[in-house]
Amino acid sequence: MSETPDSAVRTYIGEHRTAFLDDLAEWLRIPSVSAQPAHTADVRRSADWLTAKLTETGFPTSEVWETPGAPAVFAEWPCDDPRAPTILIYGHHDVQPAAREDGWDTDPFEPVIRGNRLHARGAADDKGQVFFHTLGVRAHLAATGRNAPAVHLKLLVEGEEESGSPHFRALVERHADRLAADAVIVSDTGMWSEDTPTVCTGMRGLAECEIELFGPDQDIHSGSFGGAVPNPATAAARLVAALHDDHARVAVPGFYDGVSELTERERELFAELPFDEQRWLRTAKSHATCGEAGHTTLERIWARPTAEVNGIGGGHQGPGSKTIVPASALVKLSFRLVAGQDPDHIEKAVRDWAAGQLPEGIRYEITFGAATRPCLTPLDHPALQSVVRAMSRAFEQPVRYTREGGSGPAADLQEVLGAPVLFLGISVPSDGWHAPNEKIELDLLMKGVETTAYLWGDLAANWGEAH
Repeated sequence: MSETPDSAVRTYIGEHRTAFLDDLAEWLRIPSVSAQPAHTADVRRSADWLTAKLTETGFPTSEVWETPGAPAVFAEWPCDDPRAPTILIYGHHDVQPAAREDGWDTDPFEPVIRGNRLHARGAADDKGQVFFHTLGVRAHLAATGRNAPAVHLKLLVEGEEESGSPHFRALVERHADRLAADAVIVSDTGMWSEDTPTVCTGMRGLAECEIELFGPDQDIHSGSFGGAVPNPATAAARLVAALHDDHARVAVPGFYDGVSELTERERELFAELPFDEQRWLRTAKSHATCGEAGHTTLERIWARPTAEVNGIGGGHQGPGSKTIVPASALVKLSFRLVAGQDPDHIEKAVRDWAAGQLPEGIRYEITFGAATRPCLTPLDHPALQSVVRAMSRAFEQPVRYTREGGSGPAADLQEVLGAPVLFLGISVPSDGWHAPNEKIELDLLMKGVETTAYLWGDLAANWGEAH
């Protein structure tokens, strides 16, 4: 009796599991810490290692791409069908700093398997999740008898994600022609839990600003002048107090312009997740939930825009009293943005709002940093549905939907390439990204391999029908 396609994939993965893990461990031993100049050579060594391994996997093109900082890796494996969709996989090969004295039980760059877990810096974030694509594509070829993937497959593996991706957008813009794709798959994300496989459908964007307020030309005596000249610290407090209304909605006029509202179906899907609010509060080291009225906690952190006060200060901060009207004060704000919001519009709205809040006699300067745009893939997008079907086959259960409250470089790919961004990750919250004893669950890692083995054929089969 011949094997089914799924059993053929699983047989291939089982036969090559040990060699795959040996290769991954070799890569994890390279301390590719992009944030530390002492590891500059290691980040390059990591890029060179991956380039060679992708060539060994079968990619006809595998290159190191230079940036003013750390190098990225690009690989491409064309399909023999010119009508097949082009899929770009994104991940990163740099890792967070790690040292034994941070609380690691073992050397963070000497991978250790304990039980069914692989412990090492980068095991989950993000080398493990990048590397599962190598075995996945080989399993896809073995099970289908193909010599090339069923889609035009490209990889872009960044070397500076853990340092804020300072050169990433310029890299994408410079190589936009070679990176052109019908869809982008980000494998730098995770699932809800080990027994609840999920796929993320979007990430919020981010805009940040710093507002400096100036009153007197120097600190002055509060007895001689207080109550008769404007106080920049008081102005800062009033500015912060005016940021939200009584229902915790952002009170900046025009802030909600263009916001893509949650559909009833999306709200139902969020509600299906096994969310324990009290457990979440413990993780948040907080004692009560709050936020925009009319929305659940998950809706607030995934699908609603926010304004947060990241810092506020001015005047005397040391011990004892100092009776002054301070010369200056400072407010730091950040805004998480959702689909439909434009960072440029938000910047203008905040500038106009601040100008209307500050009294005469208070001079101010507002400085905005580089913004990140939000990204969202509709639930009915054919590429998203292919990811869901492939993941369901691998996990042999229904796949649910999440979003990500944070922000990342995925939006640059969406904006520059004009392609939808999808998220395929198998890491779970307990994996400890950026923490001591980071790990990856080996069974889940193999499910990631299996998912990609199914995904390319599903995309090829269903893309043409949808387009």
